[in-house]
Amino acid sequence: METMVRIAAVGLTAAVLGTVLKKSAPELALLLVVAAGVWILTLTLDGLGAVAALMEELAGVSGLSEELLEPVAKTVALSILTRLTAEICRSAGESGLASFVEVGGTVAALVVALPLMRAVAVLMAEMLT
Repeated sequence: METMVRIAAVGLTAAVLGTVLKKSAPELALLLVVAAGVWILTLTLDGLGAVAALMEELAGVSGLSEELLEPVAKTVALSILTRLTAEICRSAGESGLASFVEVGGTVAALVVALPLMRAVAVLMAEMLT
């Protein structure tokens, strides 16, 4: 809860200051938004560490190999990075570039998920024989 309060405070402060700066110095407003975003991401690092530890624990308990969980974690990370990058592009007034970032992120996520898809196909083939 404390982390979310900090995130909200940073986000609201950056939004208000960004709105004021956008009128006179739009470049600085964009830099402020990016800096606030980096700050917010650093606030979430402890939570991400806890999620990673839980995933490793569940993998150990269930007997799943990390080769199957790694693509899932990478796909989630790519999704977050793609969304953040696209929104920054939109904030800068580059919605066309944001669309290209989204397509690139989708392709990258598919590429990262290929080992998982391959493992599922092998498992299905084993079940059918």
